[in-house]
Amino acid sequence: MEQQQPKVADEIKKMEYEPLLPAELSLIRWSIGIGVGSLFILYWLSQWLFPGGH
Repeated sequence: MEQQQPKVADEIKKMEYEPLLPAELSLIRWSIGIGVGSLFILYWLSQWLFPGGH
């Protein structure tokens, strides 16, 4: 007999809601902050190192 694999969507529907822990929220906030900050720093560096570009 062939065993059927459970579908991902069905498994997700069965899962209970779990709120994020404070440590997880802190990690998410730091990651977003570092990402946005890096974008600004890299943009500023590119304007400073390569002036006259579009």
